[in-house]
Amino acid sequence: MNRRHKFLLPVIGLGMLAACAKYEPLDFRVTEPESVLVQEDINAYKALKSYINRATHPDFKLGVALSLSPYVSKGVMYRLANRNFDEIVLGYEMKHGAVVQSDGSLALDNVRNLLEAAKAAGTAVYGHTLCWHANQNAAYLNSLIAPLIFTSPAYPNDVNRAGLLDGTFSNWGKTGAVTIEAGAGMNGGKAVKLVAGSGNTPEALQLVSPAITVVPGHKYEIICYIKSDKEGEGRIAFEGLRNNTPFTSFATGISWKEVKVQVSDMTGSTFKVHLDLGYKPGVTYYLDVNNIYVYDTQGTPVITNLIKNGDFETGSAWGGWGTGSSRGITADGLGVGNKGKAFYVTTTAKSPNYWDVQTSYAFDKPLDNGETYNLSFWVKGTAEGIIRPELQSADYSSNGFGQVAVTKEWKQVNISTKATAADRSRLIISYGEFAGTVYIDDVVLSNAKAVGSVTTTVEKSPAEKEAIIGNALETWISGMVTACKDHVHAWDVVNEPMDDGKPAELKTGVGKTSPADHFYWQDYLGKDYAVKAFQLARKYGNAGDKLFINDYNLEYSLDKCRGLIAYVQYLESKGVKVDGIGTQMHISTTNDKTKIAEMFRLLAATGKLIKISELDIGVGVKTSAATAEHYKAQAELYQYVIQQYFELVPAAQRYGITFWSPLDSPASSSWRAGEPIGIWTEAYVRKLAYSTSCQALESGTK
Repeated sequence: MNRRHKFLLPVIGLGMLAACAKYEPLDFRVTEPESVLVQEDINAYKALKSYINRATHPDFKLGVALSLSPYVSKGVMYRLANRNFDEIVLGYEMKHGAVVQSDGSLALDNVRNLLEAAKAAGTAVYGHTLCWHANQNAAYLNSLIAPLIFTSPAYPNDVNRAGLLDGTFSNWGKTGAVTIEAGAGMNGGKAVKLVAGSGNTPEALQLVSPAITVVPGHKYEIICYIKSDKEGEGRIAFEGLRNNTPFTSFATGISWKEVKVQVSDMTGSTFKVHLDLGYKPGVTYYLDVNNIYVYDTQGTPVITNLIKNGDFETGSAWGGWGTGSSRGITADGLGVGNKGKAFYVTTTAKSPNYWDVQTSYAFDKPLDNGETYNLSFWVKGTAEGIIRPELQSADYSSNGFGQVAVTKEWKQVNISTKATAADRSRLIISYGEFAGTVYIDDVVLSNAKAVGSVTTTVEKSPAEKEAIIGNALETWISGMVTACKDHVHAWDVVNEPMDDGKPAELKTGVGKTSPADHFYWQDYLGKDYAVKAFQLARKYGNAGDKLFINDYNLEYSLDKCRGLIAYVQYLESKGVKVDGIGTQMHISTTNDKTKIAEMFRLLAATGKLIKISELDIGVGVKTSAATAEHYKAQAELYQYVIQQYFELVPAAQRYGITFWSPLDSPASSSWRAGEPIGIWTEAYVRKLAYSTSCQALESGTK
């Protein structure tokens, strides 16, 4: 109905009044547009939460999701939230990815600021979320279970490990239960097994190295790798130093750990290393035998030669080709210095192309792209000429070392080149520019950076990963829940567990290329990952906290709804209590209403608290294209969802409803960008859906 408003022209002045015997005001009537009248009706509604009958629903929580900054800055969103809602939930800032730092510590200052602001306003905070696969600090979590990768020293090992390798402990000292166990070392090698007794004296469980000969004034580094069946403690001490007190104390756990220390200032020509592990009774330690190192850091590096039998004493794997050429191993005594053997290539004449005569050596694996390689060898010829070494791929592309001049006397050549492709698989030497016989000996090809080093990768076992990730989950949940327990009394403990394609099974990251912030706890902790999460939330929180499991598309896929309910039953069969189930309802006006109703029936039948945890409703188009009809349909669906919740969920099971996006979503948003999904516009103007939500709340809580 149109409203008409009467406007009276004001009195212009006293003079005009005196000049007129009778004054009659003019009557103007203006008809307001229908849209203005509708908006006036919407604006006449009271605050949203005032329509909840607290006599019948004293514990009902009307919630809203928001970001931390707009709330703690106490701007418009702060006032809107406190005026219209009982409870707030953060969309991101209480999640693992926002709080857990790269070293595993928890940055909780922002969360504490939020809790203080909400407490001062008398507004509750709902915890979201403790265990989810998205918005995680996945880089940190993956670093915990990454393989141990280490490179052996590029120097001779000065400790004699023979007594450990053969199990006799010859020249090694030991105290306590110390044995050798096959297969217990890294990658299936041998390990020294050391079992702590009932005491707590470090020297009660000890392994002592043989005497290590030293160069006076040099610095020595000791490296070893150790693990234990549970948390342990050890130290490294010395014998033969001016200060033999422990230089390194360390903790041990179920994964291999590197222990490294440098020493100098010896009193004589030798010293010994003591490994003391008697601190904690009942701990079993394993020391990897193959990777115990003591070396002179100022010594001469050992070269890792990529050419096997580069001295040609036991044959060679060299091949070659070229018309009129021959090649092979010389007789003994024809090598460099007239000792041993050498490799030779004979050509009858110079060829038109330098590559017409070649020898080839195939590597065990392609060289590392981008690395510089050093080539060293001795060479002489029966005449003077040119040869050309190169690193070559199967397609004949190569990185050349340049021309090498050959003389009639032995000379050593040291040259380098960089591998510029990942498929450099052989060393080629070309002789087409030489006429006569070329001899080469003591060929060494090495990575310029990996001189004498061997890189080893040690993967963590599934049991190790389970224990490590379980500890990380406890660190996270205990820290977050403890920090919030004075003001947070309800949590999304487990979020979005069920798979979309297989709704009776859990999600998994196996076989997927996941975003950088995804980490699937269940892939390491198994089906009981949620059991552990609920146990931890209960352990570190308040006795009366309400703990929820939460998922999306339950109104779209009733099989997923049933799968979630079955999982809740499984969790409770394992002894944990799940207080409630949250249904995320990020829906649209095209959703099937019959499925929405059936979802509420299924959830209500569990007897659990039921929470509409993330309600927002789209209209199928962007805000710029939305019409009055779109907004009418949206308002009707908001009303329908709320009415069905109150009609189908018994009063004792109604935890509450949270509006996930109270405002229409900006075009720049990461969530339903540019969609008019809220009950307010972006400019904080109430929409028709506001009024229908008020009506549904009022009728539902009578």
